Amino acid sequence: MSQAPSRARHGSIGFWYRLAVLVLRPLLMVLTRRDWRGAEHIPPDGGFVAALNHVSYVDPLTFAHFVYDNGRLPRFLGKEVLFRLFFVGRVMRGAKQIPVYRESGDASKAFSAAVAAVRAGECVAIYPEATLTRDPDLWPMVGKTGAARVALETGAPVIPVAQWGPQQLLAPYTKRPHFFPRKTMHVWAGPPVDLDDVRDRPVDAELLHEVTERIMAAVTALLEEIRGEQAPPERFDPKRQGLPVTGNPRRPRGDDRRRTA
Repeated sequence: MSQAPSRARHGSIGFWYRLAVLVLRPLLMVLTRRDWRGAEHIPPDGGFVAALNHVSYVDPLTFAHFVYDNGRLPRFLGKEVLFRLFFVGRVMRGAKQIPVYRESGDASKAFSAAVAAVRAGECVAIYPEATLTRDPDLWPMVGKTGAARVALETGAPVIPVAQWGPQQLLAPYTKRPHFFPRKTMHVWAGPPVDLDDVRDRPVDAELLHEVTERIMAAVTALLEEIRGEQAPPERFDPKRQGLPVTGNPRRPRGDDRRRTA
């Protein structure tokens, strides 16, 4: 089931964001089919966190298409290395995307920028897994606490979003897309994750873990509906499997080529 644009309230979109929309949206309209559901859960205004699963390098585009056509402009947390690429970096900076400095002294900058964006009334899209899923069947993995931290700091709602189909267009850790036959991009948003009972608790590791698990459970439940399958009872944990934090888990560890997540 596809959904037509219904709530165009983007306001001042800016040159670089408009350029990305003018180039990418027509391509997505031609090259993909859309099964979009739950648009009524996207807040019409005010800041919120969108928590997404991550199955392909192209799923930021499919979510951006979904949320843009429903009246909001997403700001993604993206790897800092992307901001150093010549044209891509210029577009991302111009569109006010948020760089993430992994495992560095600047790592807190992404959190501060995300909090500021939510407080300014924006949609901030976060992948709680922080990388492409390494689960053998592409189910959501154990989540990190970034989305929970931003939500608890700002008091903003967390909208869970599950995506399925982008991995058929471009499989994880591959570079060759498969455009034909046209693939269906399933993007389903759910109701806000219920956090009313924890808003007044002190933010500590236990609370962050609890809220992160609620977020991952909501995303996983949506993905189960899309796929018509049950997720494994225990989430895949890359650390327990001895996998690197970032990069292609199938690449030999001695490979010193640039890693991407």
